[in-house]
Amino acid sequence: MSRARPPPLVTGISPKEGAAWTKVTIRGENLGTGPADLIGLSICGHNCMLTAEWMSASKIVCRVGPAKDDKGEIIVTTKSGGLGTSTVSFKLLRPDRIGILDQSAVWVDEFNYYDMRTDRNKGISPLSLRPSNPLGIEIDKGKIPQKDIDQIFPGMSGDFTSENFSATWYLIENHTGSSFDQLKIGANNLKKQATKKNEGSLAYVKGGLSTFFEAQDALAAIHQRLESDGTEKVEGSMTQRLENILNRASDTADTLFQEVLGRKDKADSTRNALNVLQRFKFLFNLPLNIERNIQKGDYDVVINDYEKAKSLFGNTEVPVFKKVYAEVETRIGALRSLLLEKLLQTPSTLHDQKRYIRYLSDLHAPGDPAWQCIYAQHKWILQLMQDCRDEFLSGQRGEWIRVSERSNFHADPSPIRFLKVPVHFHRAWRFETPQLVQFVGKLSDVVIGQLPNFWKLWISYVNGSLFSETGEKSGQVEKSKKNARQRQNDFKKMIEELTNRLVRLIRGALLPTTLPPAELNLYGGWEGKTELTGVWLTQIIHTVRGCHEALSALEIPNDLLQVISDLLLDLRVHCLMMTLLHTTEDVKRLAVKEDWVVDNEGITSLEQRLLIILSNCQYLERRTFLNLADRFEKHGFTGTEKITRVSTCKLDRKLFEAYIERRADPIAGSLEPGIYAGYFDWRDCQMPSGVRNYLKEALVSIIAVHAEVFTVSKDLVPPVLSRIVTSVADEMCRLMQCVSSFSKNGALQARLELCALRDAVATYINPDSKLSSPPSRLLEELLNKFKSSMHLQLTCFQSSNIPLVKR
Repeated sequence: MSRARPPPLVTGISPKEGAAWTKVTIRGENLGTGPADLIGLSICGHNCMLTAEWMSASKIVCRVGPAKDDKGEIIVTTKSGGLGTSTVSFKLLRPDRIGILDQSAVWVDEFNYYDMRTDRNKGISPLSLRPSNPLGIEIDKGKIPQKDIDQIFPGMSGDFTSENFSATWYLIENHTGSSFDQLKIGANNLKKQATKKNEGSLAYVKGGLSTFFEAQDALAAIHQRLESDGTEKVEGSMTQRLENILNRASDTADTLFQEVLGRKDKADSTRNALNVLQRFKFLFNLPLNIERNIQKGDYDVVINDYEKAKSLFGNTEVPVFKKVYAEVETRIGALRSLLLEKLLQTPSTLHDQKRYIRYLSDLHAPGDPAWQCIYAQHKWILQLMQDCRDEFLSGQRGEWIRVSERSNFHADPSPIRFLKVPVHFHRAWRFETPQLVQFVGKLSDVVIGQLPNFWKLWISYVNGSLFSETGEKSGQVEKSKKNARQRQNDFKKMIEELTNRLVRLIRGALLPTTLPPAELNLYGGWEGKTELTGVWLTQIIHTVRGCHEALSALEIPNDLLQVISDLLLDLRVHCLMMTLLHTTEDVKRLAVKEDWVVDNEGITSLEQRLLIILSNCQYLERRTFLNLADRFEKHGFTGTEKITRVSTCKLDRKLFEAYIERRADPIAGSLEPGIYAGYFDWRDCQMPSGVRNYLKEALVSIIAVHAEVFTVSKDLVPPVLSRIVTSVADEMCRLMQCVSSFSKNGALQARLELCALRDAVATYINPDSKLSSPPSRLLEELLNKFKSSMHLQLTCFQSSNIPLVKR
C-alpha cells in the first residue's frame, strides 16, 4: 500500500539531554498533518504520546518519560507517512536516589515523582501537562504597561490557570501583534487541545482502573470477613486491632521523620536568611553608602542607588524593609535640602546651576528648582548693581584712580580707551579716571558678566535641556516647558527690571534731571562729584554701547533693550552740550587771561577770535552735526531730530550775541550825538542840502563790519549785518519817535535821511531775504507819517540837485 506523504524525519531536539519528564522540542520534516495524524512518538524507547503536543509539520513538544535506555533515538509515526527515522539522539540523565533516612544538604523535591512499582501504564494528570502556549501560535508580547492592564481589568488575571482568568487580558498581553488569521488558527488548536485533554482524562481513568479494582476487591474481602466474624462492633475485634496498628505506624513514622523534617526546616530557614541578607545587602548598606557618597560629592551614584531602591522597596510591606527605606528617604530629603542650598548660593557658574537642577529633578524635589534658581539670580544681580552704586558713593574707592602712563595716545585704536587731548599737553602726563567713569565701567562689567548666564539659564529652562534621561522619562522636560510658557511674562518683567535698573543708575549719576524726584534718593546722590568733560562722556558712551551690543548678541528682544538705546541718545546729546559749554567757557577764560585790546585799525583781537569761533560753529552746525544726524538716521538711530534741534538752537547763540553787542552798540550809540550835533533842531532847520555826516559815518561803520565778517566767513555776512542793521534801524526809529514836532524842512530832512538809510541797506532788509522785516516796517511807517507834511516840498526837493549816498 502506497503512502500519500514521505515518512517523518527528526533532525533536531532541544535540549539534547535531561532527566525524566524534561520538556523537549522536536523538530524535523513531515511530522504529521495535524494532531490526529500523529499516532506514535518514542524517545529512548519510551512511549511519549501521552505528553505529545503537535505544533506543526516541523515541530512537536513533549516530555521525556523514564525510559530504560540511557540514550536513544526519537521515532515519530504518522498515519500519512508511517514509521519515521531520526538523525539525532537524546541522552537521559538519571539522578541519584536518596533514601528517606539519608542525610542531604538540599531538600529533594518530590513533585515529579513517578510511581514505577507496577508495570501498568498509568495516565498523568492533565493539570501537570498544561501547555505554555495554549493557542499554538507565535507569542508577540505587547508594549502595554502592566499597570494600565490592571486598571482596565481590575481583579482579573492573564494566567489561564487562575480562577479569575480573563481571555482578553491574555490576548492583549501575549498576542497584541497577531493577525486575525493567526488567531483563527489558535482557536482551532485550542479546540484540538480540549479534545485531546478529554482523551487524556479518559486515559488517566483507564490507567487507574486496575488499582481501583484491587482496592475494591480488598475492601470487599475485609467486609466479608467482618460479616462472617460478626465482630465489627466488638472490642478487640480485627477492625480495632487494625486501627491500633495504623496509629502506632503513624506515631513511629512521625518519630522517624521528626528529626529529618526538623533539620530540613532549620536548613530552609538558614538558607532563606542568607538569601535575604545577600539579596537585600544593597538596601541595608544604602544609608551608609549615601552618607559617604554625599561627603565625596558623588551625587550621581546616590541618585542611581536611590532610584534602584525606590523601584525595589518603594511599596514594600515588610516591616524591616520599610524601616530601612524610611531612613533612606530621610537621607535623601537632607540631600535635597543641601542641593537646593548649593543651587541658590551666589555667585555660582552656569554649569553648576544646571548640574544641581538636574540632581534635584532626578530626586523629585518639590516645587520648581529651576525657576527658584532664576529668581534668586535675578535678585542677586539687582543687588550687585545697587551695591556697586553704594560702594562708590560711600567713598571706599576714593575720588580718583590713576591709569597707566601712555607714551602715545593714538597707539590704541580701541574706542573705549582712546582719549583726545589738547596738543599742548605733555605726552608724559598721567591722567586720572573720574569716579563716575569708574562707576559706569564697573556697572557695565556686572551686567555683561552676569546677564548672559542668566539669559542662557532661562533658554535651557525653556527648551528642557536642564534635565537628564531620567527627567525625560519621568516627564520633567514637558513639565518644564509648560512651566516656562506660563512664566514668560514674569521673566520678561525680570529682564525689564534689570535693564531699567541699569539705566536709572547711570541716569542718576550723569543725567539726574531726567529722573523723577521720587527716584533721586535711590539712584542719585552724585551731586558732589566732579563734572565730566566731553572726553570722559565719550568713553562712558562707548562703555554703555558695548554693554548694549553684548546684550543684543544674546538675541534679547529689542523692545527690552529700548531703554538702553534711549539712554545712549540722551548721553550723546549731553556730551555735545557739555563739549560746547566747556568750549565757550574756555574761550571766555582765555579772553580774560590774555586781556585782548583794540588794535590800531579798530578791530579787536577778541572780535576776530569770536568771528573765527562763530565760523567754526557754523561749519559744525551745517556740516558736521547735520551729517552725523543723517548718518544716525541712515543706520536706524532714533532721536536725530533732537540733535538737529539742539545744534541749530543753542550751538553758537551766546557767542553770536556777544559779537553783535560789541559791533552794533557803538554804531547805534553814535546816531543820537550825530543827529543833534551843532545844536540841530527839527523844528527850526534850513532847507536840506543832503545827507548829514552822522549817517555817512554809520554806513561806513556798517561797511567795515561787512568787510571784517566777509574776510572770515561770507556765510556769516547776512545774519551779522541783518542784526546790526536791525539795531541801527531800531535806534533811528526810536530817535524819530522821540521828536515832538517837525517843521517842513525838518520833516523833509528826516525823510531824506531815512530813505538814504533804507536804500543803502536794502539788501539786508528785503522781505524776500533771510532777514527779519520789523526794521523795514518801522521805516515805512515813519516815511508814511512824513509823507503828508512833505507833499508840497517833495516837488521842490526832487527838482533840486541834492546829492544822495550811493550804495
